[in-house]
Amino acid sequence: MDIPFIEGLRKFKYMKFKENEDIYKKLIKEGQHPKALFITCSDSRIHPDQITGADIGDLFIVRNIGNMVPPFKPDNEFHGVAAAVEYAVSVLNVPDIIICGHSHCGACEALYKDLPDDTEIIHVKKWLSLGETVKKIALKQFPEKGRKLLELTEKLNIIQQLENLLSYPGVKKKVEEGSLRLHGWYYIIEKGEVLYYDAEKSDFVPLA
Repeated sequence: MDIPFIEGLRKFKYMKFKENEDIYKKLIKEGQHPKALFITCSDSRIHPDQITGADIGDLFIVRNIGNMVPPFKPDNEFHGVAAAVEYAVSVLNVPDIIICGHSHCGACEALYKDLPDDTEIIHVKKWLSLGETVKKIALKQFPEKGRKLLELTEKLNIIQQLENLLSYPGVKKKVEEGSLRLHGWYYIIEKGEVLYYDAEKSDFVPLA
């Protein structure tokens, strides 16, 4: 049987794990205390630990198509992202939440495509409906499709998710108390550069 990444698993077990064995044992003994909830895209080109330089146990990571956060909805359905947000904020008490979007985002591009009503992608289509408001705002500035429209969409999408986070009671409460900070990052893959959303300037500016 052809098992992918088997060599990488061996290297981890016999090299990387051994180098950090004490850290893993400490995290088991003391539990996790991540420094931030990091919400980013499922895009395979995004490597949170590499981008941030985070160590083992530093980031509580949520990944999905388009780094989206559905607005708070108090019903009895299954809400994976919502549950992760609530757990990070109210159980792990993270001091920071980072929404990290990126350039050339397939989810943002898909907002401008006519996806078929196919049961194979029924959940994809429903999920992307979260971006409809962002799409409408972006089209008012750039009616023609192109890179400028997509880049604006990617950035507006980050801002929208920050707003959606504030619909969660626990998040809103802690932000108002000053014990939780929200951050919007835009990772430019082709430049290795990260911009952050400066609310006072209403713009994305270089982070480092």
